[in-house]
Order: sequence, then C-alpha cells, then structure tokens
Amino acid sequence: MTVTIRRLSAAEFSQLAPQFVDIYLDAMDYPRTIRSERIRVWRRDVTTPGFEAFAAIEGTRILGVAYGFLGQRERWWDRQLIRALTENNRLDDTAREMLRSYFEIAEVHVSPAAQARGVGTLLLRSLLDAAPAHWALLSTPEAPGEANGAFRLYRAFGFADLARNFYYSGDPRPFAILGRRLPCG
Repeated sequence: MTVTIRRLSAAEFSQLAPQFVDIYLDAMDYPRTIRSERIRVWRRDVTTPGFEAFAAIEGTRILGVAYGFLGQRERWWDRQLIRALTENNRLDDTAREMLRSYFEIAEVHVSPAAQARGVGTLLLRSLLDAAPAHWALLSTPEAPGEANGAFRLYRAFGFADLARNFYYSGDPRPFAILGRRLPCG
C-alpha cells in the first residue's frame, strides 16, 4: 500500500489525538500512565499560533504524526530553550535572531512497526514546508554516536546542534536541541 501524508485541521488533530499519543508512547517507550495528560496537552496545542499538523496514513491505518507551531516567549519549551542556549554559551546574536522567528517541531513520531520506511522523512518534509518561520527547532533524546533513526532523519534535513546533553525536568534522559534555517529549499 501507499503511504499518504495528510495535512490536518485543528479539529481533525484533536479528534485523532488519542491515536497519535498512542504512537508517541510506543515510539518513545513512555509509560501509559501519562496518556491522558498527553492527550490533553496535544489538544491544547492546536490553539497555538502557527499550528501545523500532518498524519501518515496507509489504507485506514495511521502510521505517524508530526506537528508544531510558532515559538512563543510564554511557552514552557521556549524557556527551556533559552536555558539550554545559556548553559551551552550559545545565546549570541544569531540565537537571539532565531528566537524571534522559529517554528517549534513539537512532535514527529512513527509507529515502531512502520519505522525505517521513509515515513518520518515524508512527515518532516511536509511539516517544514508548512512552517511559517525563519527557523525550525526541535529536541530529541541523545543517542550514543547519534545511532538512531531520529538523529539520522534530522541530520539528513540539515539540523545542527544548538545544545547537547540538556536535561528537562521530569525526564532523566539527556536531550539534544537542534535547529536549521527555513525554508529547506
């Protein structure tokens, strides 16, 4: 079957949020105990300016999801981003310019059974093409030697390091924060 990438309205995304969160929990190996909270957060995200979302679908099955929105000073992740840049001595003029116009790639997840088939590439390309900003930023769990699909995907799209080995409260794993200029071209 063919994988189709479909742009989602806010209403469609909200309706499908439980299925998307299930993919996220499986892909990230997070406990199911956070499911309800994640569904609530993801549904709230549709109200953020610049919200864009895409689903990968094969037949009637959802294989993956990617979504994001414009970065905003009052959001938790923006504050974490500034902290990470400061701790990594990267809060320079270029970073300040970036902080004025960036698209936060909130989530890109593919069902483990559908990984390594190019689904993440299709989702990320669609999301980046729709991003209404000059920069795209994201975070991903660190992996030894960057030896995982997420790092390969982001590096293939030209994402560069902004901060490494950064810890968010509530998650014991270190994260990399990556960014790239838009458009992708």
